[in-house]
Amino acid sequence: MKLNLTYRQILAISAPIIIGSAAQNIITLSDSVFLYHVSASDFAAIGFVGVFYLIIMAIGYGFSRGGQILVARRSGEGDYKRAGATFYSMLYFEAILALVFFLFIVFGCPYFFKLFVDTEVIYQKSLEYLKYRAYGIFPAFIGVSLIAFYTGIARTRIILYDTAVLIAVNIILNYGLIYGHWGLPEMGIAGAGLASTLAEVVALIVFSIYMFFDRALRPFRLLRIPKIDVALIRSNFRIASPIVAQAVVGLGSWFFFFAIIENMGERELAISNLGRVVYLVLSIPCWGYSVGVNTLVSNFIGQDQVDNVWPAIKKTMIICSASTFILAIPILLFPQYILYPFLGSNDMSLFVDAQPIFYVLFVILTLFYIGGIYFNGMAGTGATLAGLQIQAICVIFYVILIYVLVNYVKVDLVTAWSIEVFYWIPLIYLVHRYMKGEKWKLLQV
Repeated sequence: MKLNLTYRQILAISAPIIIGSAAQNIITLSDSVFLYHVSASDFAAIGFVGVFYLIIMAIGYGFSRGGQILVARRSGEGDYKRAGATFYSMLYFEAILALVFFLFIVFGCPYFFKLFVDTEVIYQKSLEYLKYRAYGIFPAFIGVSLIAFYTGIARTRIILYDTAVLIAVNIILNYGLIYGHWGLPEMGIAGAGLASTLAEVVALIVFSIYMFFDRALRPFRLLRIPKIDVALIRSNFRIASPIVAQAVVGLGSWFFFFAIIENMGERELAISNLGRVVYLVLSIPCWGYSVGVNTLVSNFIGQDQVDNVWPAIKKTMIICSASTFILAIPILLFPQYILYPFLGSNDMSLFVDAQPIFYVLFVILTLFYIGGIYFNGMAGTGATLAGLQIQAICVIFYVILIYVLVNYVKVDLVTAWSIEVFYWIPLIYLVHRYMKGEKWKLLQV
């Protein structure tokens, strides 16, 4: 499929992905909102274990992003049979990866969490959540392969519909299983884990049925299941590994951040979790546009239209900033009128204490919109290894800085959140410097 460089094309590709690529964020957000009404410890625990699970999902999603870039490149070249084979190589790898992480969650997390969590109630509730959530790894990892394929061929509308099913089922089951309504057991945070897993199973079934009857996929020959192509899996792995490492490094720094905040106290963790929920909501558009710019950049290179790469990144950055600031300004400046009624709590003190963090988030998100699009545009060229090197430098600097300032200087919570600014500024500079060079134009994918 040949793509055009227009704002309409960017929006047509990105709008469904804005929701689809942030499905796990939305599930975590839904879990957080419902558990907010259960207890402070449940709300604090989902903040910790939710970030951990997002890291696991980011690994599966990252490997699918490598497949997406390859599918987009083959689609731009008109090699649809090879694009279909790439999908299957991605699917095989994701299934194996799902099994590995399932075993790690079941047998490794009880020991792994002991290294980070000091509060016993947070530790126990985190394991309760994962008891049922672990099984969601399988439908989720298979599902991201389907999403990556449709994103790579720029047919993203089904992603919007399927994500709507996922969210609706998750919310309905959360209400029933967390609180014990409709004759269902009152399971608390464990119910949130079970609800999310069942929602992913339903969403995968819906997506698979649609894909089976989609006539537009005939040129890709998906009904002819190919043999395992080790060379193609290796190629996918080579492209995807730096993307996965980038996601692990990026979200891992968040996991590290929340582990440090947990040591500051349960109240500080609850405040930070509220900030995290807001961050997740406002980052959803940028994640969608980031995936869209991956497809645009890779497709244009496949069409031998290298001169369209920078304009594609620039236009995506403009439309991303415009659309997301519409949400960010009212939510961050007036949370007492928007978030407080939405959560339906009688406790306004949490919002009062979190207000300074919301002001910091406004600055962070501004840099996030710029850096996120720029960085993912660079990934679309195939320069994933260079991207990993850049992100590793920035994350190491960020982690050392936050560790020293929180544990030794004893800065307050607002200052701890502000440190993320020193992650995005050098990242934007280093990506800009790389893209101004010529190396990425010579890469073979």
